[in-house]
Amino acid sequence: MSREPIIGENNSSQSGGDSNATPLQKSSPKKATSEPQMDEDRSLRPKLMDEMVGQADIKAQLQIVVDAAKRRGEALSHVLFDGPPGLGKTTFARAIPNELGTTIEFASGPSLKAPKDLVPYLTNAQEKSILFIDEIHRIPKAVEEYLYTAMEDFRIDMVLGEGINARTYSYRLSPFTLIGATTRAGMLSAPLRDRFPIRHHLDFYDLPELKEILLRNAKKLQIEIDDDAADELARRSRGTPRIAINRLLWVRDYAESKADGKISVQVATDAMKMADIDNLGLDKQDRQYLETLIRVFGGGPAGVEAISHTMNGAVDTIEEEVEPYLLRINMLVRTPRGRKATSKTFEHLGVDPGPLENPDRLF
Repeated sequence: MSREPIIGENNSSQSGGDSNATPLQKSSPKKATSEPQMDEDRSLRPKLMDEMVGQADIKAQLQIVVDAAKRRGEALSHVLFDGPPGLGKTTFARAIPNELGTTIEFASGPSLKAPKDLVPYLTNAQEKSILFIDEIHRIPKAVEEYLYTAMEDFRIDMVLGEGINARTYSYRLSPFTLIGATTRAGMLSAPLRDRFPIRHHLDFYDLPELKEILLRNAKKLQIEIDDDAADELARRSRGTPRIAINRLLWVRDYAESKADGKISVQVATDAMKMADIDNLGLDKQDRQYLETLIRVFGGGPAGVEAISHTMNGAVDTIEEEVEPYLLRINMLVRTPRGRKATSKTFEHLGVDPGPLENPDRLF
């Protein structure tokens, strides 16, 4: 269970100066990390919503509810973010407590296997603090139901003792804000979803936004990059900031090793070619999926399980990592009978979309 302070907050201010605070209520000093990748990630992540690029409508709405909560001196209403990975759900969750001037604790849905795993997070929550649960759709039903009274009434019921000596104890919680993040909003039950007054869906970023993210992070990392090279990387970043930053870090290493450290269009193109990432941002796994759909299933329609078994891959990986972007760029369609390749797919792979009487002749 981890807690992060607001910007510039020290340990004494986290405990509120209360010498009687329990160990759970105190934040231990954070150890300096020697891992440069972790330092880079922290330095690149925006700390306030004004520093974030993209998702303008969501930022504007969140700024209003945050400002209103601060003016009333109340805890922010519970917030749910959903959308594909890498679009900023965790970044928003980290920025909100900084805007509010409070602390945040982090939990993961798969780690909350029983209600007892959730109790320390709830009892440790300070007034107006944030509890962030990532992949909230993966919490078990028993844990989900335990959250209901905590979210609505700021109360949890605990059973002490066993048998005829058992007693139910109602524990009052400090008013807190739960922020949930999920990549599979459809897997959330309606009762849990309805307990989030504030819900936002994060969508993919456009090219100008990705370019701005690349240029800002290149400046933070002191990377010299051409404007055209930033355009090239943005086009190959699948509409996702996390992927754009990963592409930038790879091209930086390539430029330092193979060039003079400066990222030009040619250097960016060569680096992407070595990583097997084409001009649409498709990687080897994406192209294998499309080639399987065409070569084995004649362009479709075909079920996702049949495709995944043929590829010797996991269905979840295909549904969460591969298909969303292919659907977005119109290289794949979902029909009642299954997945189907589009004419754009045939054109991109250089395949004749005519009758596929003998699909094996294509590759």
